[in-house]
Amino acid sequence: MVMDTIQIRMSHGLVQIMDSLVDSGVYANRSDVIRDAVRRFVWAKEVGTVSLKGSGVSLVRKARKILSKQNIDIDEINNL
Repeated sequence: MVMDTIQIRMSHGLVQIMDSLVDSGVYANRSDVIRDAVRRFVWAKEVGTVSLKGSGVSLVRKARKILSKQNIDIDEINNL
């Protein structure tokens, strides 16, 4: 997958928190932290709340797998 490169500015405190997540092995690098945060944000806006535990990637993959096996009426979901 080809990815776009972006530049962002973050507070020192947020960078320290990201680095602690990388140092503890939760994420491989800062980019993974940011990608997961954006995925969770988008997922929460599109579907609802997402657990703060676990990997956002695995949560999305699991949900896609479950949803792909169901007969879903998107209009019904949009009307909720």
